[in-house]
Amino acid sequence: MNDRNIPITEDELHAYVDDELPAERRADVEAWLATRPEDAERVQSWRAMAEMLHARYDSVALEPVPARLELERLERRPRQWLYGAVAAALVAFVAGGTAGWVAHGAANAPSTFQSFTEDALDAHRLYVVEVRHPVEVPGNERDHLQAWLTRRCGWTVFAPNLEASGLKLVGGRLLPGPNGPASFLMYEGASGERYTIYTSKTESGATQMRYARADKDGALFWADRGVGYVVSGGSDRDRLTKVAQAVYDQAEKNGG
Repeated sequence: MNDRNIPITEDELHAYVDDELPAERRADVEAWLATRPEDAERVQSWRAMAEMLHARYDSVALEPVPARLELERLERRPRQWLYGAVAAALVAFVAGGTAGWVAHGAANAPSTFQSFTEDALDAHRLYVVEVRHPVEVPGNERDHLQAWLTRRCGWTVFAPNLEASGLKLVGGRLLPGPNGPASFLMYEGASGERYTIYTSKTESGATQMRYARADKDGALFWADRGVGYVVSGGSDRDRLTKVAQAVYDQAEKNGG
């Protein structure tokens, strides 16, 4: 039974914006908003942001989740790696040219730069279009987010403060990475622009920043102390570089 005296919740306001609210509750929400200008303004800002994100990202919003971003990879990767290594060794032995096969594999394997930027840009494009569920842990739980990702990833995950760059922490989530778990942090500007920070373990030593681009999105990759970083954002390379530099500086200051 519907009780019109029940207060409207935050989730219901989001569902109203996304046209996911049950029809019998819409009139209640609209009556609520008519007498509460602050909530009405918030709803209008969410709707404007949703329209902006859809206008920019609808071309990729309906794309299937890339297989390499499926969380099941975190569980099956070690066994698959073992089977692949055994198979490769047997083939090399039968062929009688172990060194040749190793060189062949190395030549055809994607570089660390390619692996990281492809995964990071796929994750960026997949989640920046989300209005209600862009992250697993919201930014107002920064301490919990950092502790959780640190525990799951195996290195100190630090969510930098990017307010000087006009960006606020939206939150983060756990993803599969090229070599195990990856942390994924999202930031948002006043105009709705979104930047993401993707990190995962790597065997590469310290590297300089390298730029990659996919459609309208750019990414800057670097590695330091066994961790690879990718900061992804829009096509404005100067803006992206300044954000990435801020992330790098704070990571150095905090030791990782």
